[in-house]
Amino acid sequence: GVRRDGAGWEESVSIPLLQPGMYGLMDQWDKYLEDFSSTGAWLPQRYEEDRHNCYSYTLTFINCILTTEGKEQLDKEEFTEKYVVPRTKKASKYITLYRAIEEYGFFVSDPPD
Repeated sequence: GVRRDGAGWEESVSIPLLQPGMYGLMDQWDKYLEDFSSTGAWLPQRYEEDRHNCYSYTLTFINCILTTEGKEQLDKEEFTEKYVVPRTKKASKYITLYRAIEEYGFFVSDPPD
């Protein structure tokens, strides 16, 4: 089910969907999210690890917004490639850097090309 937490997101990866200059839409998106989350589709007992999970929740919500805005919906592959993979790569680099500094007290990298 959908849960709202004010803390505990320290190990989460944020994937911004609003472009700079569109932050005025955040209140509207919050309302959409509230309405979307309160439907019976996202009750805890409907959770299925492979098909009806946080990923499907996110993609379904984004596609609802896109439809509302008259835009084309994303499929799983496009959403993953365009939004998830780039952020995951950045998070992986950060974790590698953090762990090296934590273990050795420093990190040495090759100069950029």
